[in-house]
Amino acid sequence: MAVIEGAELQATREATEQGSGTCVGRPVAPNEVRIIAITDEAIPEWSQAQVLGAEAIGEITVAGPTATDEYFNRPQATALAKIRETLPDGSTRIVHRMGDLGRFDAQGRLWFCGRKSHRVRTELGGLYTEQVEPVFNVHPEVARTALVGIGEPGRQRPVLCVEMAPHLPMYEHERVLAELRRLGMGFVHTARIQDFLIHPGFPVDIRHNAKIGREQLAVWAAKELRNR
Repeated sequence: MAVIEGAELQATREATEQGSGTCVGRPVAPNEVRIIAITDEAIPEWSQAQVLGAEAIGEITVAGPTATDEYFNRPQATALAKIRETLPDGSTRIVHRMGDLGRFDAQGRLWFCGRKSHRVRTELGGLYTEQVEPVFNVHPEVARTALVGIGEPGRQRPVLCVEMAPHLPMYEHERVLAELRRLGMGFVHTARIQDFLIHPGFPVDIRHNAKIGREQLAVWAAKELRNR
């Protein structure tokens, strides 16, 4: 759907570590990539979608040869992920909702901000995993972090779960947490995170270690905070 060269990816790394998201490059023709306002509801017709301009974060959509028309025997999933668009010549095509959040910058580059289902909806607005976690993952004594939300959407409490580097002794954990808090205070969006929890080892999808089980982490984090 999009392509980026290594040199440009490296050039945008600092912005990623400051909370801009991950730059994935420019759309590959003939795909048409657009950003629409975030909603969890089905959008049957493209005329019902709100298309966003540059720098606005929304759901990434794609129309073109890489997008399928439907899911096999999954009508509910098809309804939530597919939008019918009527073109000027009267023909129709299917626009696929990626379930990913992102934005276009002023140069026309696409930035990935996280999965829609993983966003944290606070009273002050949304927090997105790929704009939060890289800020903290730069710490050399942190293996990885995971943002989760506790409570009712729209009033969620953001929590950063932290998996420490395996070589780090336990007596150093509180020092690292204090340093992470200071890192977070350096940016408006991450300064909103007040709760940091150490987890011994994130639950992950058994098929690949990179996909964190955030739903399980959220349940664990809620229990940890209740027991404080």
